Amino acid sequence: MATESRAFWLSKPGVGEIRGAAVGEPGSGEVLVRALHSGVSRGSETVVFRGGVPASQADAMRAPFQEGDFPGPVKYGYLSVGRVEQGPSDLLDQTVFCLFPHQTRYVVPASSVTPVPEGVPARRAVLAGTVETALNALWDVPPRIGDRVSVVGAGMVGCAVARLLSQLPQVQVTLIDVDPGRAEIAAALGVDFAQPDEAIGEQDLAFHTSASPAGLQRSLELLAVEGTVVDLSWYGEREVALSLGGAFHSRRLAIQSSQVGLVSPARRASRSPQDRLRLALQLLQDPAFDALLTSRSSFEDLPAVMAQLADGRLNTLCHTIDYDQS
Repeated sequence: MATESRAFWLSKPGVGEIRGAAVGEPGSGEVLVRALHSGVSRGSETVVFRGGVPASQADAMRAPFQEGDFPGPVKYGYLSVGRVEQGPSDLLDQTVFCLFPHQTRYVVPASSVTPVPEGVPARRAVLAGTVETALNALWDVPPRIGDRVSVVGAGMVGCAVARLLSQLPQVQVTLIDVDPGRAEIAAALGVDFAQPDEAIGEQDLAFHTSASPAGLQRSLELLAVEGTVVDLSWYGEREVALSLGGAFHSRRLAIQSSQVGLVSPARRASRSPQDRLRLALQLLQDPAFDALLTSRSSFEDLPAVMAQLADGRLNTLCHTIDYDQS
């Protein structure tokens, strides 16, 4: 017997809608999950919503349970937390995280859900994918004790990187953003704050997450000799122009890309993607991450909310979706 469900679809660039979805009974080794919350990953999901995924990156940008193709119609998303209604006894009634689009109920292999640890509220658990991205970046280029580190871009990923860095011994962390209102978020995360023109240079390391060429350029300008920028930004189809004259070569600066699709080479031999995700969920026992949950709405409002996020009318970090629990 099919279970009634509803899902968010991008019908065409700039236009979202809620569609019905028939969900079958879970088979052996599968679970039926009822969504509690999902989160909007602003970087990638707004690029998708605007139709900005380059054809050359369409395969790399596919979400695990995506339906349809870019630019649309497509069902896209990957930050879902729900409760297992049917499935193996060890998962029944557990709160789980799954890389699934915005949908009220869904059936997936049991291996595709990860139990949320005790002490992590279901709404905070939507940040698992974001913290996993930040964790992977710190595996890519780990700071040393006593380093001076800047994080340029106080979005979801930048704030997650800043919080993880703040837990390392004697690492001096500054979160940098053009929005002075992000100073309050930085304080909640236990790090310093500066606007770009106020930021102090001679940084050993900079993590760039602003998705803007200006942010990447400023990250380079802040580095000490032989410093490195770790770029986590996704630019879609936009070209990025940089000034690599001046001190770029004489100071032996470097730009290192980081992306969550593969486990960092530094840990790939010893950690699976599942190991990394479980660790990210453990890290979310830290209540400071609640500072990233800055707005919420009902599932029915998601088409309008996505449009507001894509065009900048809704200025928020992590926007969460609340599902009808009746």
